[in-house]
Amino acid sequence: MALIVLAPVAACSSGGGGSAAKVDFFRQVDAAPLVHLSTDGKVDPSQPYTVTAAPGARITDVTLSGPDGRQVAGALAADQHSWQTTGHLRAGTAYSVRVAADDGKGGRGETTGTFTTVEAGRLLTAQLGPDSSGSGVYGVGQPLTVTLSEAVKDPAARQEVERGLTVASQPAVTGGWYWVDDKTLHFRPESYWPANASVKLSFDRSGVRIADGLYGGDPATLSFRTGDRVEALVDAGTHQLTYRRNGQVVNTIPVTTGKPGFSTRNGIKVVLGQEADVRMSSETIGIAAGSSESYNLDVKWATRVTWSGEYVHAAPWSVGSQGHDNVSHGCTGMSTENAQWFFQNTRVGDIVQVVNSLGNQMEPFGNGFGDWNVDWNEWVKHSALGKPVSTAGSTSDNQVQSALAPQV
Repeated sequence: MALIVLAPVAACSSGGGGSAAKVDFFRQVDAAPLVHLSTDGKVDPSQPYTVTAAPGARITDVTLSGPDGRQVAGALAADQHSWQTTGHLRAGTAYSVRVAADDGKGGRGETTGTFTTVEAGRLLTAQLGPDSSGSGVYGVGQPLTVTLSEAVKDPAARQEVERGLTVASQPAVTGGWYWVDDKTLHFRPESYWPANASVKLSFDRSGVRIADGLYGGDPATLSFRTGDRVEALVDAGTHQLTYRRNGQVVNTIPVTTGKPGFSTRNGIKVVLGQEADVRMSSETIGIAAGSSESYNLDVKWATRVTWSGEYVHAAPWSVGSQGHDNVSHGCTGMSTENAQWFFQNTRVGDIVQVVNSLGNQMEPFGNGFGDWNVDWNEWVKHSALGKPVSTAGSTSDNQVQSALAPQV
């Protein structure tokens, strides 16, 4: 057999004669005359920023970046004669733009520019709740709250606000926003928060247009943890309070609730606060001094569940009726010993549910947190975006961890 050896062929060589020469397909040109950048004066952030090409030239690439290095999305026209932003520009922000273009005659180049957007006339900020300045640990019924600095009525503006709100929790849940009024939003999961979860709420629409003349202000963040799942079921028919922790019955306490004419509200309530010693006066609920129903008492171990004055508290004067009759003016009363135990084993955000009372249903809003009495499908309808959201996301930044006290 004959062995045929083929000599290698050099396609491009840096050697002498006979080698293929490197070809420059494009000349480097000054691209500044090829495009027009809007850099004169300050740019309106509510309008798209546009780059246009000179006659005969084409735009091949545009990069628009903010001071943090993040790029603003944009779209190049099909004829490559213009480009404009599709993402949001922030108010009062300096941007840099880099444009690559060709002159249509074999010449290409790049040019750069900078511009600053107009300062916002009004800034929208948000106060977030719950306040985590204390232990940072709440019950599983605690809703998240957002109080805006200005009323937001327009549906599109409300959507913009919701896009700036992020809820992250570990474990993750499905939840949703509810616009209580033009300045107030609440967030809750479909069911209660998981026990011993970490939760982080953020609002960040800084510099973004919310409505005409209104832009997002400084961002805000809060974090907290949930404790065990604590649920107290008050049965006004059997005059018993059943205390469950993580689904297990821990204690059963004889109680008395509101008598006819003062019946305790039915429904799910959330613990709002606790006072080891509080003065209770009938005048605060519209009972005049001197009336046969009037009272002015020093009350121990009071756990508040409505702003109008409904508590779970010590009522040593009614021990004989506890477990048998309803004789209070709307509160859930128990012995001093039992009230102290309940006080010490309950925290803000825990659940107190009343059933079988002759009273009205707990208000969803305005008298505490009756959020859980709203049907989930109805709840979602009151979101500006009209859909539930997942809380899957990171809650593990240093600021979150340092703000949280150990659980008890």
